[in-house]
Amino acid sequence: MTPATLVKRGVGLVVVLAIILLIVGQLLGQPILLGYVATGSMEPAMDAGDGFVAIPSVVAGPVEEGDVVVYQARELHDGGLTTHRVVGETEEGYVTKGDANPFTDQDGGEPHVTDGQIVAKTLQVGGEVVTIPYLGTAIMGAQGLVERAYGAVAPVFGLTTTASSNGLGSVLVALGVAMLGFGVLLEQVGPTRREATRSRSRENVIAFWTALGLVLVVFVTFATAAMVVPSGTTEYGLVSSESPTEDPQIVAPGETTDFTRTVDNAGYLPVVVVHEAESGGISADPTWQTVGIRGSGETTVTLSAPSETGEYVRHLGEYRYLAVLPPSVLVWLHGVHPLAAIGAVNGVIVGIAVVLVLVLFGSSDIRFRSAGSHVPLSTRLERRLRKWFEDRE
Repeated sequence: MTPATLVKRGVGLVVVLAIILLIVGQLLGQPILLGYVATGSMEPAMDAGDGFVAIPSVVAGPVEEGDVVVYQARELHDGGLTTHRVVGETEEGYVTKGDANPFTDQDGGEPHVTDGQIVAKTLQVGGEVVTIPYLGTAIMGAQGLVERAYGAVAPVFGLTTTASSNGLGSVLVALGVAMLGFGVLLEQVGPTRREATRSRSRENVIAFWTALGLVLVVFVTFATAAMVVPSGTTEYGLVSSESPTEDPQIVAPGETTDFTRTVDNAGYLPVVVVHEAESGGISADPTWQTVGIRGSGETTVTLSAPSETGEYVRHLGEYRYLAVLPPSVLVWLHGVHPLAAIGAVNGVIVGIAVVLVLVLFGSSDIRFRSAGSHVPLSTRLERRLRKWFEDRE
């Protein structure tokens, strides 16, 4: 393979990865490694339509004054994502502002931003945001084309004519899957071409390291999803009022109120759940607990009202880890960094997977004997299992 071919494939891989990240970010409602600004509120640091590198909050570290953050607004942009700079910090949270705006977001009615609302920080080098010119312009243009195409095609298939971001994301994913399937079909039944090199591969043989890699990818993917998907941040509203009511979320200034939070585990492995305050005025007891297989647990959430009257928001983070290590070890690793705990769990999962593969298949290449298309898959699997047990008798 020539250097030019390697460069071409590398560039193509980067482009495909960028598209996938942007699509997944649209589906999840937050940027994943790449994002863009649609307005000029951050000029001159970022022009309208510029893209940027987004560092997820879980790995970005603490927020400091001067950072440009992406946060889930409550009032701005109808509660959508906003990319603005942190210009101050109070007991209630961060003060944010667009560089081109004459006033802060909080002066415009947006509550103080808490850590629980921040989904990412922009990559900055020497205090300057690293931008990707016109990335957002290209994405918004493509999104407009998809919206018009969706509006034209939707009635034919009985779909809603209002294209939501989730709907468009699903359409884009479906188109990507369809194109992938077409490519595979074309590769299999399309015009053949003469091979210029002799193949060194052996039919019906899977290399040991290939099989092991596939098993590890599956195990690690499902293990990580089991920990990351149920985790997240819960938002609690609190009203500090001189006229408190029986509503537990309306209390007198300086008072506290308690909630019972139920933690469910629908999986087949016990989990360690860590509760962490992501704003001021909130705490959980216990701060961590182990929840058994398909079981549940309870924790008490305490909200504290400030001495001033008004409406406030509190955020509580929940982090889950498969209990394949002692709970105290996982909690300690979480204190170092959530990714450290996830990495340790995945390390144990990888070790278990390697042992299973070695016990079941050994370390030699896996050979599949062709049984003919007339033999059902269930029969083939039954024969392989029978042979495996016979070899170990």
